[in-house]
This record gives sequence, structure tokens and C-alpha cells, in this order.
Amino acid sequence: MRPRTTPSVTLAAALAAGALIGAGGGAATYAALSSGKGQTVVRQVTVNDSQPTSSGGNLSVQSIYRLAYKGVVEIAASQGQGSGFVYDGDGHIVTNAHVVEGASSLSVKFWNGKSYTARVVGTDPSTDLAVLKVNAPVSELFPLSLGDSTKLVVGDPVVAIGSPFGLEGTVTSGIVSALHREMTSPNQFAIDNSIQTDAAINHGNSGGNEGVGFAIPSSTVGSIAAQLISSGKAQHAFLGVVLRDSSQAGAVISQVRAGTPAARANLRAGDVITAAAGKPIASASELRAVINAHRPGDPISITYERSGQGHTVSVKLAARPAS
Repeated sequence: MRPRTTPSVTLAAALAAGALIGAGGGAATYAALSSGKGQTVVRQVTVNDSQPTSSGGNLSVQSIYRLAYKGVVEIAASQGQGSGFVYDGDGHIVTNAHVVEGASSLSVKFWNGKSYTARVVGTDPSTDLAVLKVNAPVSELFPLSLGDSTKLVVGDPVVAIGSPFGLEGTVTSGIVSALHREMTSPNQFAIDNSIQTDAAINHGNSGGNEGVGFAIPSSTVGSIAAQLISSGKAQHAFLGVVLRDSSQAGAVISQVRAGTPAARANLRAGDVITAAAGKPIASASELRAVINAHRPGDPISITYERSGQGHTVSVKLAARPAS
């Protein structure tokens, strides 16, 4: 697929109504709507054997807002403004990395208008996520629980709560317009399985409200937030290649970065990777999923084709660089 460039969208609270607050006290599906400061490159990717199951549910926008709005916060940074949400009862706040990048001061305003100074716990430019910490009373913390973004289907209702143009507590609604989009993070790494929605995302939420917004899946938000809270940083395994889908099966290497595990294994541009860690590879996103399932330092096998000949090499994965 050709890359498509869309207007920038940043952060809002995106809740899939079908997965929100079930009869048994289920959790909200939350995704941080994200992109870079300029434009976001979004690609549609093919997911083989994908059989999504509808999340169900029939809560109204009004009901969802009442259940969730106290967990949505406005973030004032020295260089701008954004939105975020309360992650836990310890005062951790999830937002976008670019909202807090370079900020000399940060504060978080809660649903009741009270503001507290915040500090950065950690950021992950590769997913454009960040975690802040505030020392607010427990009585003012209303965490939003993460649901399972893999259960979303196209057409599921979406509610976005945030602070467009600094107007806190604003709610808009729409649907899941598409799944399995690929966003490019501010440091040029892929954010796979991104969710497309037509819920209005305006500046300060943010975006341009042209009917197209994109959300980081909650599975990614949960994984990265947990790492940032634990150690202040998120680790990603790194092979060191730029990929594109093959016209047949496999992931084609477009570029090999110097000094990376791929370079040391003598992988070259034009090689078609057909298996990794013993798993068949049908697309670039499948290869990234296999790499992301490992940790830096893990050895994996890579099977590839070059000039009609098959080869297999062992590669020790590195840690993904910051840029």
C-alpha cells in the first residue's frame, strides 16, 4: 500500500463504548490518540487469519462520559497543552511523549479544576507515550482501566474526551473506522495495529478534525506504561532494518542500518525474510510483531531469500535506539 499522509492528531481519551464498564465491572478500552507534531504517515497493513469478535455493549455517550470524565486530565506544559488520563491510584498519568518533550514545567488539571505539579516518570518516543506522576489526593484520582483493543471491530462506537482548544471536559463520538493501521512515531518507528476513528479530534485533543483520527491500541498503552512506571524507560528489541511488504509472502528489507544486528548478520536490502524465530512471516507487520515479542539480547533465527536462494542466520537482537 502507498503511504498516506494525514493531518496531525495528538491526544484524547478514546473509549470504545462496547467494551466499557460491563455488567461484571469490566474495564474501559482506552487508547491515546497520537501522532507527531507535523504530519502522521499512516499505512494500511494486511493481517492474515484475523477473526475479530465484536465487543458488544450499548452504553450511551452520556453514560460513558459520566463514567469516564473524572479520569481525563488536561496537561499544561511550558511549551503547550495536551490531554491525558489517570492510569492508577498512585497518581500516574498517561499522555503523549511529544506533549511533554522539552517541557521545563508541567502541571495536571483534574476534572474539578484543581491542578498539581507533575514530573515525568518516563517517555517512549517509539510509541509516542509518556507517564507523569502527580502527588494528588487519592480522593481526586479516578483511574481509567485498560480493556482489550484486540476485541474491537470496525463500526464499534468510540467516545473521545479531552481538552480541544483548552476547553476541558469536551466529549465527541464516532466509530472505529478501520483497524490495523500503521502510524509512524516521532522517532520514525512503526506503531502497529493503530485504530482509525472518525470521532472529532481537535487541537488540544488534538488534530484538525477532518474526520480521520488515529489511536494507539490499549495493548500497547498498557505494556509501555507498565515499563515506564517500573524502570523509567521502555525496551524494544531491534533488528535494524526498514521493511516493506512483499508482493508474495514475506517482508522485504528496504534498508539495513549500519552497525545493527541485521548488518552484522550480513542481511542486505532486497532480501526477503520468510521466517523469524521459527515462525513463518507473511508481511512486514508480522516480522515486527515477532521482533517486538522478544527482548534486547535475545537470539533468534532469521530465514530469508536472496537471488532465489534460501538462507538462515542467527541474530542477537539489540535495544532500539532513541532515534
